[in-house]
Amino acid sequence: MGSTNLIQKARSGDKNAFAELYLQQKDSLYRYAYFKLGNAQDAEDAVANCVAEAFAGIALLKSEAAFSRWLFQILYRECCRILRGNISRRVEESLEDNPQLTRADSHLAPELEEALAILTPEEKDIVLLSAVAGYKTREIAAMLNLNHSTVRSKLSRALAKMKNFLE
Repeated sequence: MGSTNLIQKARSGDKNAFAELYLQQKDSLYRYAYFKLGNAQDAEDAVANCVAEAFAGIALLKSEAAFSRWLFQILYRECCRILRGNISRRVEESLEDNPQLTRADSHLAPELEEALAILTPEEKDIVLLSAVAGYKTREIAAMLNLNHSTVRSKLSRALAKMKNFLE
């Protein structure tokens, strides 16, 4: 069954159709959340909250063609919410007293983690949406409410920054 047909059924309340749509997107959703948040537990929480919000609001989706972008916008907002919570928690607790906040479970090469860390939050979002989630710059521009040429130039500059750092 095609994605458009599944989306139409899910918009009508078909739980199985929504589950099938989720299965088609789950790996990309998790990879993006993992790279954005830096650990498996937060990534799983972000995806779970994203899917719950998407299921609750799918009837409001205006265009079947926008489903994937809409889903990643929900995930992006959820990741930002989790990051804000983590920052607040880190201010209150030291990393030495709270080892679960470290990146010990990260599967990224330390050099790549460091290269991502030098980017601004917006640059990191653009790189992750492009490299991890596989979106084109026009799609990223729509998700982040930016001009397409701005996203293109920010992506190019961010990748150059990372390359210079890694050399």
